[in-house]
Amino acid sequence: MIEESDDINNNNENQETITKVTGMYKDWFLDYASYVILERAVPAIEDGFKPVQRRIMHSMKDLDDGRYNKVANIVGHTMQYHPHGDASIADAMVQIGQKDILIDTQGNWGNILTGDSAAASRYIEARLSKFALDVVYNPKITEWQASYDGRRKEPINLPVMFPLLLAQGAEGIAVGLSTKILPHNFIELIDASIKHLQGKRFKLVPDFPTAGIADFTNYNDGNRGGKVRVRAKISQLNKNTLVITEIPFATTTSSLIDSILKANDKGKIKIKKIEDNTAAEVEILVHLPSGISPDKTIDALYAFTNCESSISPLACVIEDNKPIFIGVSEILRRSTDNTVQLLKSELEIKLSELEEQWHFASLERIFIENRIYRDIEEEETWEGVISAIDKGLKPHTKHLKRAVTEEDIVRLTEIRIKRISKFDIDKAQQKIEALEEQIAEIKHHLANLIEYAIAYFQRLKKDYGQGKERKTEIRIFDDVDATKVVIRNTKLYVNREEGFIGTSLRRDEYVCDCSDIDDIIVFTKEGKMMITKVGSKTFVGKNIIHVAVFKKKDKRTIYNMIYRDGKGGPSYIKRFAVTAITRDKEYDLTNGNKGSVVWHFSANPNGEAEVVTILLRQVGSIKKLKWDLDFADILIKGRSSKGNLVTKYSIKRVELKEKGVSTLKPRKIWFDDTVQRLNVDGRGELIGEFRGEDRLLIIKQSGIVKTIIPELTTHFDNDMIVLEKWVPKKPISAVYFEGEKERYYVKRFLIENESKEESFISDHPESQLEIVSTDWKPVAEIVYAKERGKDRRDNATVNLEEFISIKGISALGNQLSKHKVNQINLLDPIPYEAPKEVPAEEIEVVDEQELSAEKPEETTDAQEKPTTESDPPNDIDLEIDDEGQITLF
Repeated sequence: MIEESDDINNNNENQETITKVTGMYKDWFLDYASYVILERAVPAIEDGFKPVQRRIMHSMKDLDDGRYNKVANIVGHTMQYHPHGDASIADAMVQIGQKDILIDTQGNWGNILTGDSAAASRYIEARLSKFALDVVYNPKITEWQASYDGRRKEPINLPVMFPLLLAQGAEGIAVGLSTKILPHNFIELIDASIKHLQGKRFKLVPDFPTAGIADFTNYNDGNRGGKVRVRAKISQLNKNTLVITEIPFATTTSSLIDSILKANDKGKIKIKKIEDNTAAEVEILVHLPSGISPDKTIDALYAFTNCESSISPLACVIEDNKPIFIGVSEILRRSTDNTVQLLKSELEIKLSELEEQWHFASLERIFIENRIYRDIEEEETWEGVISAIDKGLKPHTKHLKRAVTEEDIVRLTEIRIKRISKFDIDKAQQKIEALEEQIAEIKHHLANLIEYAIAYFQRLKKDYGQGKERKTEIRIFDDVDATKVVIRNTKLYVNREEGFIGTSLRRDEYVCDCSDIDDIIVFTKEGKMMITKVGSKTFVGKNIIHVAVFKKKDKRTIYNMIYRDGKGGPSYIKRFAVTAITRDKEYDLTNGNKGSVVWHFSANPNGEAEVVTILLRQVGSIKKLKWDLDFADILIKGRSSKGNLVTKYSIKRVELKEKGVSTLKPRKIWFDDTVQRLNVDGRGELIGEFRGEDRLLIIKQSGIVKTIIPELTTHFDNDMIVLEKWVPKKPISAVYFEGEKERYYVKRFLIENESKEESFISDHPESQLEIVSTDWKPVAEIVYAKERGKDRRDNATVNLEEFISIKGISALGNQLSKHKVNQINLLDPIPYEAPKEVPAEEIEVVDEQELSAEKPEETTDAQEKPTTESDPPNDIDLEIDDEGQITLF
């Protein structure tokens, strides 16, 4: 509160007095914060519900008759318990319904994929799911409290016997804190509960209804500080089209498309158009302009759009009317332990009911069998009737488990005469024995409560687990380097004499296309080097001789240089790579003496070593004024090395005589199956050593074969079954089921067009690839099926190289067998050593990892084996039909 004086004059003599707030207002904020935390935003650990959700579920049980109810009716009924308006109730109910666990929905409930909202509550209907009726309700073990207006009773917590909070997830923003519990997989939660009951360790990671791909490496059990990276599932439909079939959690197709369009407008990516064909499943087609790499575009979508996002979980729940922060593993343990206690309470109540039934059934038998009802015929008062029955029962009640009460006797007097007249002693005994069996069973469950709880969870999995398999693919992500995938959306210019580079120097010399996040490397005539961020206009030093986009950690780009040390000093030659630098720092590549000058400079992306001619000035008695110098003879060292002496005399000029070839060893490439990416860092399985012309062979389960250049940005499909270095002369052998002919066929072929993706099985929908091999002499085993009326044939072994010669990729092949085949297995191949080819010329190579010269290596190349057909093996019968098809039988 601020009190101002009444007298205000033009002399600015206003006086203000600040009064500290006291009294009720001091507590109001704390009361409001407590209310929002406990009654609105944060779920309870006992049942996983926020208050509004609990009231909705209680109201649905009140109205439940097995049929659908209008949501508007349910909302109206819930308002008897909830102190807020219908809008908040309807929104909360739609959120529960979209999770497809507790509510059986009918009508337009919105779409979590597209972000479309649900129809008005008067148009949509709902009822409790069978699962909800099974695990959420039991009035006998529910604690009750008065509703907000005292007119009705509502549950304090519902007796939920399942880790529902983790299955649904929860999100809420309160006053001073928030909660974000991610949804987990239904089946995995049950398995984890069973493991906890068995005393075993378990680990939980989320599973999202939008599917997608997720990296849970830093999930941190859902605690504060954890992080989950989620990605859309993007695949290549064809060379100019990408298709997004799954989206990250907490995004929609609309927001995803908007982020792609914004990235395109900013020049981060380049797309032609987007089509959204999403209905029941996500399908977003991203059309690319010709010449744009699909693999790089996929990485760019992850780097610059909502196709990849990061989620920070924060598990906050209410326990004993206080917010606590615990991990999801602890939430599951407490939920499972709570389920065990609820099951125990349920069994104890049921046991008490059965024992009460047994007690009265025993009393009823005694009462009728011993005709005690006749003892009350002469009694004239109610007390006399009670006393007579009590007296008649006493000799027969010693085996009962509790004393006979007056209430028991009153119940006996209510038995109808018709029931007494039709009383069957045998049936009564059978009923008592059945009750005793049930009592014994429940006592056994109570004595073995953990085993009973495990069986309970196993039943839930069996009854409700179908169709609830994991949707989100778990994968470790490889970080995307934004500088490598960003579209070069601007042009770089240079003013060599004045020493300026930038994107605004349009009147000067054009260098290359670049992006606004690139680094630029610059070399000057004085032997200076600098790396700086691309800008509109940057001074880097006069007399620029080379400028280019800098690639970090690039060991294959080798710079060749000849320079003079000082004004009249000797000249040196050096080769070096630039891998790590400090931005905007000037580096001196010479010996540091004033007046140094660069005679020759070249940048070689694959370590090429040119031959130059050195021409000296005619000074004194110098005899040799001209000679050739091969950079291949110079070792690759660090950029700060002095280099090798060329001459101590004055150089007139240096001329390029011959362009060189690469002096680097073939690059070793590995495939990391964890992240499904190629790398040169030694992670995963070594594929081979690759030169510039070498390619990768890829074969898919769908019968697609192709070869590609091994770029580190390449994405691989999930159905890839072969990934290796391609040897052009090495045949591919395949056994496949031909859908139209309903027979197995064998074929061997070579890839005829290395730049084209081709299918080597027929396009019939029933056609299916059985086995494929890239061995020189593959061997297959045929397991025959048992035919009616015949003994099962012995397994046959087939040498595929002898069975069929190499044919075209589109050939049908030879029929494998006319008999019914049960299974085909690929066995170990027959040993075969391909002949080596000696290179026409030996090239001295250097190891890019060590940046030092090594002896030349001998390279080998597989030779094509002659494709003439040999005689079939003795233990296999062959039949050749009129069309020339060979059949094994």
